Amino acid sequence: MIDFDLNRMLFTLTPDEHDEETVRSRLMAHPEVKFVSFTGVDMGNHSTDEKIPVALFMDDMVKMLENGVQTDGSSVALPTIADLSNARVDIVPDPDVNWFVEYNFGNRDYETGLPTGTLRIPSYLRHNGDTMVGSRIYLKESVDRFIEGLHKALEDNPYVFEHIGGVGSIDEIDELLLTNATELEFWVKTPDDRADRDQLSIAQELKEQYWQRVTGPVAAALEQTLEILDYYGFGVEMGHKEVGGVKAKMGNSGNFDHIMEQLEIDWKYSTPMQAADNEAQIKHIIRDVFRVNGLDVTFLAKPIHGVAGSGEHTHFGVAARLKDGRVVNLFEPECREKDFMSPVGYGALMGILRNYEKLYPIIAPEHDSFQRLKPGYEAPVCIVTSLGVDHRSRDSNRAMKLRYVSLLRLV
Repeated sequence: MIDFDLNRMLFTLTPDEHDEETVRSRLMAHPEVKFVSFTGVDMGNHSTDEKIPVALFMDDMVKMLENGVQTDGSSVALPTIADLSNARVDIVPDPDVNWFVEYNFGNRDYETGLPTGTLRIPSYLRHNGDTMVGSRIYLKESVDRFIEGLHKALEDNPYVFEHIGGVGSIDEIDELLLTNATELEFWVKTPDDRADRDQLSIAQELKEQYWQRVTGPVAAALEQTLEILDYYGFGVEMGHKEVGGVKAKMGNSGNFDHIMEQLEIDWKYSTPMQAADNEAQIKHIIRDVFRVNGLDVTFLAKPIHGVAGSGEHTHFGVAARLKDGRVVNLFEPECREKDFMSPVGYGALMGILRNYEKLYPIIAPEHDSFQRLKPGYEAPVCIVTSLGVDHRSRDSNRAMKLRYVSLLRLV
């Protein structure tokens, strides 16, 4: 049970709060935050998580925020980069994204009565003091390269502005903006329970679970999670049951057991880097809150063979902030009554289709993701898209739409 006063807790430090004076004042005002963790992500999707006591961090804050902390690079997955004889890796803070406080609900701080917190600082990995490596820098460089390439493409093809509403030429554009948003699916169950595949398959075919009312400890955990996520400022949109699962049973003790349900949580879009950080933190929060309620959580793409796996929609957008302050969606056609998308939108879609075989090992690097690539319920097995019969009759066939099996993860 989550029985803490959330209004007294610190959840997020935004980029404009990352200067030494503000960080120090926030930590001093929240003595329940006992540790600081610099969090970098290697190429194997592993994140570092050390516990630096707050007192030590504040004594050496300027140096740590500028240079980070050092680790043994041979212990993280940086193939062909770091090995036993060349293993120095620094974990260097990223000042341009939100920093989150993660709470251990099982360890109460005696002074405040609140759970013990750790300030997690998303960080880059730097090899040998001069070369940035790892997932974070590759995402940043990909975004920079995309924006640079798009700007040149717009310069070289001015005709596209005839088909985009609200902007007449590249000279009107002050900045190009990328956005991402995800829909996170996961399975929840009571510990040690094994799935009854036949029951799950029947429930799936009868559509007994999708968007149904949540009850018992699952309802409590989901509602607590949504409330806590709002304190972080994630902009939660909804949480609901997904297609997989069976009805929970109440035992003689009056408690629910044999819980096996699939859920989904959605929240607001952000920049690509912040979106990746948000999902990483949200997964930690979901695990922690559901475990407090006696439930196990898995985000595996296909945890149970023969029934619905956990896919994930990844939404992306490209916009332009104009010099007059307006923001224009570059995928939006000049007239919706005449076309599905602008040439920029078609180009983005065709680029994904053309390069998907190259993208897939990065988007879904884990063996479990490939378990979903089998003909069957909902998950697509071909690289296809479906727009519709015409612009007035857009296709809503989920099985034919291009869907990522798993998000490009920094998590």
